[in-house]
Amino acid sequence: MMQQRPSSQRGISFFGLLILGVVLALLAIVGARALPTATEYMAIQKAVKKAAAEGGTVPAVRAAFDRTASVDYITSITGKDLEVTKDGDKVVVNFAYDKEIPLAGPTYLLIKYRGSSASGYN
Repeated sequence: MMQQRPSSQRGISFFGLLILGVVLALLAIVGARALPTATEYMAIQKAVKKAAAEGGTVPAVRAAFDRTASVDYITSITGKDLEVTKDGDKVVVNFAYDKEIPLAGPTYLLIKYRGSSASGYN
């Protein structure tokens, strides 16, 4: 007669599940705080491309960006923060800014955003 070995248990313990839950909750909190800044970055990128297409001069590009920024609630940068250059006959608008997201106490998450109206640079 053959003896059967007891089957080994599989799965995660309660303590392991608790640790996993805490880690997932912390990631969700950081993600929820970072998502609005990513959404604003996409709005800035769209506004920069629109301003580069509309304006031919530096003041015209900055004014076009400021108009779009006021409609899209863009507060991180203004038209003064844009770097406007020409590449041949095409207007190229570059921008860069940092966003600090408070996490807990003296702890911050720093995100450096950079972009351009040129299609090859993001």
